[in-house]
Amino acid sequence: MDWWWAYLALGAFVGFFSGLLGIGGGSAMVPVLAFIFAAERFAPAYVVHLALGTGMATILFTSASSVRSHHQHKAVNWRIVRALAPGVVVGTFGGALLASHLDVRVLSVVFTAFVYYLATQLLLDAKPKASRSLPGTEGMWLAGGIIGALSSLAAIAGASLTVPFLVKRNVRVHEAIGTAAAVGWPLAFAGTVGYVASGIARAGLPEHSVGFVYLPALAWIVIASMLLAPLGARIAHRTPGRTLKRIFAVLLYILATKMLVSFF
Repeated sequence: MDWWWAYLALGAFVGFFSGLLGIGGGSAMVPVLAFIFAAERFAPAYVVHLALGTGMATILFTSASSVRSHHQHKAVNWRIVRALAPGVVVGTFGGALLASHLDVRVLSVVFTAFVYYLATQLLLDAKPKASRSLPGTEGMWLAGGIIGALSSLAAIAGASLTVPFLVKRNVRVHEAIGTAAAVGWPLAFAGTVGYVASGIARAGLPEHSVGFVYLPALAWIVIASMLLAPLGARIAHRTPGRTLKRIFAVLLYILATKMLVSFF
């Protein structure tokens, strides 16, 4: 059965909510991709790995347009991006390699725990308060490494970790959001390379996959998400954001839990 329509619908959903809520769609994309890949009868041992790798690869495209928009509004602090980038790249690549060695059930538990954390942030609409200044070079590398590793294991662009980190260190919230979007691209690049490299020699992967990135899903998701994101952004200005975030948070709880249960 050809599943192009499912990938197209998923891309539309992710793109719309990304534009509507200003958050990445990887946390919702991964469990849905895992369901579709399982329905396509891909090797069960690689279903979550393929979902994570493909989800990470989509961020390469979606974050590029986001960075361009934030840069035009002069909301990207490139000095901070350069300070975080080395740690982000190393941490993300390492996280992708680690994921390839984890059993699918262990990986499902790690992913679900992190998505619960993200969903809880949305549900509570938590807003960090400034409390200190930015650390030195080593501290920025370490922070970038932690952000990259966790983001790689959950296939997200890292904004949910980067923005609170920067705001707590006296970076203005709009500048923190724009800077986090810029950090998302090297994060996505390193994560995609990591998932490709760690899966490239694995037997039993589906046709048209490059490592743990399934190209047909990637293509349809990117096309639909980039078309729907602007629509979501327009509607966002006319809709109560807090209510929508809570609805999306509940959806994340359901999707992540369903994926976890399906592998046990």
